[in-house]
Amino acid sequence: MADPVKSLQAWFRANARPLPWRVEPRDPYRVLVSELMLQQTQVDRVIPKYELFTAAFPDLASLAAATQEEVLTLWSGLGYYRRARLLHRLARQVVEEGGRLPCTAAELQRLPGVGPYTAAAVSSLVHGEEIPVLDGNVMRVASRFLAFPGDPRRSEGRGVLTTWLEGLLVGGSPGEINEALMELGATVCLPRAPGCDRCPLGPGCAAHADGCPEAYPPPRQRREVVHLRWVAACCIDEAGRWLVRRVDEGPILRGLWLPPMAPLAPDEDGADVAQRLVAGSHTTSVRILDEVLHSITHRRIRVVPVRLSVSGRGTGGQEGRWIDPENSALPTSSLFGKLIKTNNITMNEENE
Repeated sequence: MADPVKSLQAWFRANARPLPWRVEPRDPYRVLVSELMLQQTQVDRVIPKYELFTAAFPDLASLAAATQEEVLTLWSGLGYYRRARLLHRLARQVVEEGGRLPCTAAELQRLPGVGPYTAAAVSSLVHGEEIPVLDGNVMRVASRFLAFPGDPRRSEGRGVLTTWLEGLLVGGSPGEINEALMELGATVCLPRAPGCDRCPLGPGCAAHADGCPEAYPPPRQRREVVHLRWVAACCIDEAGRWLVRRVDEGPILRGLWLPPMAPLAPDEDGADVAQRLVAGSHTTSVRILDEVLHSITHRRIRVVPVRLSVSGRGTGGQEGRWIDPENSALPTSSLFGKLIKTNNITMNEENE
């Protein structure tokens, strides 16, 4: 049987996607940014954001000098904004301590927002540290190759997979092997309908030999879904500007600018709550719009938009800003885009 490592490396050299962070020599800062952006986010969404972000902040020093609002603005659209806040904290800490990222995974893990996977990716891809990178794609490849029946996310399963992966790295190029495994999981060894006929590890893959690759790894236990209901005060002036406020409380959306929002109890009237959110603004009309659905991790949020047309531009006694929703430099969420869309649809229907 062919050497799996040589087959894997040959496949990767012939098939690797030309991604903007795969530029030699590898820059540790840019690899770190890409790995954080790629967490739970698809590559095609990351590429344009990565290019804008690294153009604005080409190194740790420029990122550390930026405000959090500037960082969140350029992260806007990727979601999971905690990653951006922690990356900003990391940049400031590293700059204060001399300005250079550590080289080893153990040292990298001491930095804000850097877990075992990200630390291993940076140290391996940039510095050649002989340490496995165990992300979801690699777990799937390893679980199938070994036909490992357990959960690779639990300590026992991680141990079995890590032992196999460590064997692949011995004597080879750890960074290239790790990246090849990640690429294989992302493009060939897919969760559904894997391309086993195109896989360089196919000849030795136990799951492929059994004819049931999709059985590995077993489905993960999902977190219980939390259902929430909010009201959004869509306060719009004569020029079409929207009132937004920064979210400074709660576990989600912090640091982002959105229309004033609040939880909505089943027995509460959405229009009344929305008007209380902007008390002091001179409202000329009130209309409840179609509900908007928004998901954040395990949360399913039903948002009741209430359009409040106003004259004048007071902020209802609280700090806020009036912005052009199509041309704002503030960090926001895709939820804002959904609220704008449902408002525009309603206005078009009214004008027909």
